[in-house]
Amino acid sequence: RASGRNTSEKASSHLLQPFKVLATETLSEKALDADVYNAVATEKVDGTCCYVTNYKGQPYLWARLDRKPNKQADKRFKKFLHSKENAKEFHWNTEEDFKPVPECWIPAKEIEKQNGKPVPDENGHIPGWVPVEKNSKQYCWHSSVVSYEFGIALVLRHHPDDPGVLEISAVPLSELLEQTLELIGTNINGNPYGLGSKKYPLHFLTPHGAFQVRNLPTLKHNDLLSWFEGCREGQIEGIVWHCGDGCLIKVHRHHLGLCWPLPDTYMNSKPVIINMNLDKYDCAFDHQSLFNKFSKIDKQKFDRLKDITLDI
Repeated sequence: RASGRNTSEKASSHLLQPFKVLATETLSEKALDADVYNAVATEKVDGTCCYVTNYKGQPYLWARLDRKPNKQADKRFKKFLHSKENAKEFHWNTEEDFKPVPECWIPAKEIEKQNGKPVPDENGHIPGWVPVEKNSKQYCWHSSVVSYEFGIALVLRHHPDDPGVLEISAVPLSELLEQTLELIGTNINGNPYGLGSKKYPLHFLTPHGAFQVRNLPTLKHNDLLSWFEGCREGQIEGIVWHCGDGCLIKVHRHHLGLCWPLPDTYMNSKPVIINMNLDKYDCAFDHQSLFNKFSKIDKQKFDRLKDITLDI
């Protein structure tokens, strides 16, 4: 069974199984109200969402952690979703309906609030963040891409002088403050970009909106479908439109009935250069750290991301 949703609405299918979320022929009111026609289209990168903000007096990487309903509240919510009643909204008790989270947890800035309290989203979750501590076991792949001692992060983005080339570099966390980023790599989301290996895992951060989509077709269902299926630039997980009012409109290949991941992604079609420039830190990184390993292949150029190996 398929439930049609207007193009670009975010999927919430995991709560509504066996339903499948598909795009319809028409743009949603939300997309039109946000002036999606004049928005900046960027590649939706397949990883896990992160955030950089201050903690303990310095810039820290934070991992996504949603507050989720406890068993009783979740049961009531699912019953509400599947009921045929025409009730407009589900009433949450934010004090009692949710599982506990660490004391350092903070809600995401963009979520709606009522009486100063965060309102759960359409999935019944309250999006938020927890700081990634050094040597964290739970967030070990997150912590591998940051050094709090030197205040830097391992970042993938376009080369500043050549948009046709990717660059991996050490970026001061202070330059990433209040940004959201995607952590991608060997042990994230099934590794759709084929990065690293089990023995030599490879991870880095990509700022949201870093990869602008070129040659985008018109915002019509069939044109988007053709673009994703037949265009080299279309070999991506999806598109995120960054609208002028701050609204994000998203469409995923799955919304168009297309497969993901793909054997050959657009991300892997560009050469990549390593630009660490760690000499200025005059420091010795831990032997096993990604920063140390990348410093040993500094200035090297690879045909594509999946060709980078760290068996050094």
